[in-house]
Amino acid sequence: MGEAGADDGQVVRASLGTPAEFALVFDRHFADIHRFVTRRVGRDVADDLAASVFVEAFAGRASFDVTTESARPWLFGIATNLLRRHHRTEVRRLRAYARHGVDPVTAAVGELERVEATTDGPRIARALAALQKRDRDVLLLYAWADLTYEEVADALGVPVGTVRSRMSRARRIMRARLGAQAHERSEELGLLHGGELDG
Repeated sequence: MGEAGADDGQVVRASLGTPAEFALVFDRHFADIHRFVTRRVGRDVADDLAASVFVEAFAGRASFDVTTESARPWLFGIATNLLRRHHRTEVRRLRAYARHGVDPVTAAVGELERVEATTDGPRIARALAALQKRDRDVLLLYAWADLTYEEVADALGVPVGTVRSRMSRARRIMRARLGAQAHERSEELGLLHGGELDG
């Protein structure tokens, strides 16, 4: 097995000759990918979807730029592509949360879930459901996957300028749909404030 200190590019390179080496990429990133897809489409499909991300990554690892230190943008890009098949599931989940005030994803991990447990969560979910999918993808890769704008651009295969314009549009819509208190909660989530756009 490869060295734990090796970066993702080195691990993927090693896996081209020794496929079992790819397990280290899985071990490093599966939990984050699983959490992200669970937040997007719910627990029912998250296990299969997260596993599919790594099946596709393994199959396509020869095309990965092994000079890249982190596989995160690549893996989140694969996840986002797979999520396109579940667009309706995501919107239904957000609308159900907005209607009933109960987040269908019950895992309580990190600040995101603590903030969403407030009464503002359903309003934020309703606003997210109203976004165009490509704008929601950019916003949630930034806010929930903790990717930089450059990493979001890499994940989606678009220029950074496109990421900035989609983010700006998404945040403008979110601001327009949310009142002051929910607006503050959204800023805590990184949904409306992130430094690069909000100068």
